[in-house]
Amino acid sequence: MKVQVIKRDGEPEYAVLPWADYLALLQASGHAAQVPQVPQVPQAAVGGVKPALNELTRLREEKGLSLQELARTVGISPHYLGMIESAERQPDAAIKRALAWTLGVAGWEEKL
Repeated sequence: MKVQVIKRDGEPEYAVLPWADYLALLQASGHAAQVPQVPQVPQAAVGGVKPALNELTRLREEKGLSLQELARTVGISPHYLGMIESAERQPDAAIKRALAWTLGVAGWEEKL
């Protein structure tokens, strides 16, 4: 089993493993596999305009999400999301994609 351990402040916080291994663990523990529903991304951004990263705070607030809620949904810390919103950090492609999906903005990750 190939497991990636993600640490924060030197302490393990998350374990990431291949989907097949996850399903095997669920089956071995006697739990039924529950496949999460992935939100559908709209085919076009509103008005055909793709928002830029500096609009992240506005988009988050329009969805009624707190910084903590969006960060946890995307899989990053609230502190890191705050640094992205204040342009102190540039997120990688996976985080951009997760933000775009969560906020329902198609094509946004490509522009960033």
